[in-house]
Amino acid sequence: MNGFQIVTERLVLTPLGVDYLDSVNEYALDYENTRYMCHLPYRDSDETLSFLKDVEAEWQKDSPDFYEFALLYGNRHIGSVSVYFENGVGELGWIVNRKYWGNGFAAEAAKGLVDYFSKRGRRRFIAHCDTENTASFKVMEKLGMTRTGRSGGRKNRGASEESFEYQYELEV
Repeated sequence: MNGFQIVTERLVLTPLGVDYLDSVNEYALDYENTRYMCHLPYRDSDETLSFLKDVEAEWQKDSPDFYEFALLYGNRHIGSVSVYFENGVGELGWIVNRKYWGNGFAAEAAKGLVDYFSKRGRRRFIAHCDTENTASFKVMEKLGMTRTGRSGGRKNRGASEESFEYQYELEV
């Protein structure tokens, strides 16, 4: 999928990979940027590199199970957006470097993914977030997603205790 891109109004979504190691480290190693994330923050740059190698390997498959995109704003890598497919349902996720929070980039990128994949027959999407992550569930609502659940047992990697999470769904 070399050269594959999704273009939105302000962003270019392009396959994430090891070329973005330094800019991924900028947000993926930052506790404040990742405090509500299940799989972040990474412990060190080696863990980030391992993740990025796995992402590149997935992009090489004829039919990937998931897609991780770098968000490019101008020539700056400012975050990533992903969709993981299971049983025909796409689970959306995103992270934006906190230097760029509050600009609508996560919603724009996620909408770009929904638009792209819905035109290819993928009609159902879900997303999850920590109930305290107001910015994330506002992105889901901006996408037109509906809150369909609240459950316990969420363990954010940087947290010492379990928390609650919301589930949102969208059918297009």
